[in-house]
Amino acid sequence: MSKVILVLSDALRYDTAVEQMGFLGHLLEKKLASLYKIVGELPSMSRPMYETIHTGLPVIEHGVYSNYVVRRSNQPNIFQAVRDAGKTTAAVAYSWFSELYNHAPYDIIEDREVDGEGLLIQHGRFYFDDAYPDSELFATAGMLVRKFDPDYLLIHPMGMDDTGHKYGADSKEYRVHAIRQDVMLANLIPEWLARGYTTLITGDHGMNADKMHGGTTPDMREVPLYIISPDSQGKGDTGEIASHLDIAPTICKLLDLPIPDTMKGTVLV
Repeated sequence: MSKVILVLSDALRYDTAVEQMGFLGHLLEKKLASLYKIVGELPSMSRPMYETIHTGLPVIEHGVYSNYVVRRSNQPNIFQAVRDAGKTTAAVAYSWFSELYNHAPYDIIEDREVDGEGLLIQHGRFYFDDAYPDSELFATAGMLVRKFDPDYLLIHPMGMDDTGHKYGADSKEYRVHAIRQDVMLANLIPEWLARGYTTLITGDHGMNADKMHGGTTPDMREVPLYIISPDSQGKGDTGEIASHLDIAPTICKLLDLPIPDTMKGTVLV
């Protein structure tokens, strides 16, 4: 059994990750990680995919059809499964995660920092500005690991999305930001591995040259899924296609939790 960290890099395209994220590429070359290409669920928008990734359900089934559906999740999800098993959850993430799994609507003062055993996200640090620095976010994530040793930690940086909306996915700014995230991960992943964490790194959707996402083309739909295990066993670049629907049951398996009947995706480990 392993503890799990999910790094959900908002708007991280598959091709950009493979081309620009050299530390992750190094782990693949040395067979210390596995890489899958996810053909993302639709629509390629944020809030619907946050719920899809954490419930293993397509949008038509979980009902969070767009970014404007503001309510708590009403489906079995990773945070609920972890808490109900007596394990610890944590997140440093955009405020929409607070709305999905803790309180809706988000209160910028009351919900910014929360610690409560009865919450689905028990130790939450939530931001509301799309330009919130990834460097601050990753530092906070490192603090949550050391302070609370959570069984499941969500890390949700918005930097790729913010940069893509400002400059487009074909810009040097977007590519450079992927490199910067890779460096931040390189400084944290070795400690997480030593602490027994399996780390998954993926995206909710991609980004196009028009500074937007939401459609069906590969640039908006294809994202990576890296799986890095503390046992140092990886497959490298598998060349295999996976789905956002596979993430929730895979995380439940890694945490040795019963997989809810609603999570019908493939377990990748």
